[in-house]
Amino acid sequence: PVTARSIVVPYGHVIGNEKWRGSEIAQRLQGKIRLVFEDDLGLVDFHLSNRTCILYISEADLVAGDEFKRRLVRFRNVSSLGGIVIVEKTQISDQYFLAVQKLVVLELGMALLPVANQGEASQLITQLVSFYVREQSKDHNSNPFLRKQCSQLAESSVFRTVQQIPGVGKTKALLLLQQFGSIHRLCNTSVKELELVVGQTVAQQIHTF
Repeated sequence: PVTARSIVVPYGHVIGNEKWRGSEIAQRLQGKIRLVFEDDLGLVDFHLSNRTCILYISEADLVAGDEFKRRLVRFRNVSSLGGIVIVEKTQISDQYFLAVQKLVVLELGMALLPVANQGEASQLITQLVSFYVREQSKDHNSNPFLRKQCSQLAESSVFRTVQQIPGVGKTKALLLLQQFGSIHRLCNTSVKELELVVGQTVAQQIHTF
């Protein structure tokens, strides 16, 4: 079914698409988080919270053709959920990565997180779930500075993604995220604004990337 609906995710749980039962991701998540399977999630692979879900693109999906692209576009067209795309970036699939990055981040406005394999993906999902549990468990009217600081630390995957940009190391990645807050804002920032943070050369590299 072409669906990507909002569902109620119990506190501290992840709801996974039935097709992932018995997979390496599922096996590695067992014992770390409470994973429940449902068979009618449609386009979504994992629901992390009531409003955030994961769409997983495997190396096989990338090599097989454009079906995964149609799936992502359908998701964006039918759903208002916050979608995080996890994609397997390996030696075989590396040649497809730039095109996927352009589609997901620039055209669809979704977060893209590269992983080497399902084992790394399970670690990433565990980190994200821990972040959402912390966010849900505290009063959202509490100290906004602490909430922002916690968010930045928890989303280390975003930090790693920014470091993938040519010319951007750990220091510049940290400066960019502190200044712009998200990859989506970074993608929509002018060269002049970037220059104020990282200088002319790197700003141009970021804009081109």
